[in-house]
Amino acid sequence: MIVITVISTKGGVGKTTLTANLGALLADLGVRVLLIDADVQPSLTRYYQIAQLAPFGLTEIIKRGTIPPDCISHIELQTPEGQQLNPDGCLDIVVANAPEGTLQDWLAQRIDRAIRIRKAVRSPFIDEAYDVVLIDTQGSVGHLQDAAVLAADVLVSPISPDILSAREFTSGTLDLLNRLEPSAEMGITVPPMKALIYRMERTKDSQNIAKSIRGEYVNLRARVDVLDSTVPHAVAYKQAATAQLPVHWMDPSRAGATMHQLLWELIPSLAGSVAPNCDGLIDVTQFAAEETEQ
Repeated sequence: MIVITVISTKGGVGKTTLTANLGALLADLGVRVLLIDADVQPSLTRYYQIAQLAPFGLTEIIKRGTIPPDCISHIELQTPEGQQLNPDGCLDIVVANAPEGTLQDWLAQRIDRAIRIRKAVRSPFIDEAYDVVLIDTQGSVGHLQDAAVLAADVLVSPISPDILSAREFTSGTLDLLNRLEPSAEMGITVPPMKALIYRMERTKDSQNIAKSIRGEYVNLRARVDVLDSTVPHAVAYKQAATAQLPVHWMDPSRAGATMHQLLWELIPSLAGSVAPNCDGLIDVTQFAAEETEQ
């Protein structure tokens, strides 16, 4: 099992959209996926339609230190034409159910606050039931964000190619790494971070900033890498969110290809795997050639 936390110290950069679409694509590849909405503003919880809503959610898994079945809701996706996710996979979610401030206050009183989510996702039940856990986070610093970071095997941080986002990534990322470095004394290291250039526009300004991000922030403190994959700005992501459907269903040849290549880079063992509706629309050999050149 691999745990991926999508994080940014800046709000509105696309964390939830990225988490939701990676989760649905993984499930469509036959992977068993658990989403965790670790944000007091439940954007991921509302992203897809929930077919079976569990009585409990984020608050209970953190306080209990485990994720039992009564905290796991089930998502079922279907288009008006009847298209459904690959039955070999599954897409479940731990919904956000904590009023703003209450869970942060509870965590603040716990000496083990930094490892509460880690303890929950590393339980034998979750390890046996799921292949990938994806955690969406709030765009502000706090105990909940720290716990989500330390639960992960890898961090993904989307960055918009604009000057304000680039500056926030630099300062916010360094602050995050500095703040959590003492966790190593508990035997928990901060996971490696993968920066993702997100909502890339075709303007010269965006391209120059993206180039600057790659040049200046690659191997930041030897703990941050910039992914080769980029996610271009596209209306398909907003359309898919409005329809509560994954973007690889709405735009398989372009947005679908982008999400596949990103997923293959994040989880190389899945490289070449293609969702059923995208089969024949994505040039797998081109990606393989790019990997060989690198």
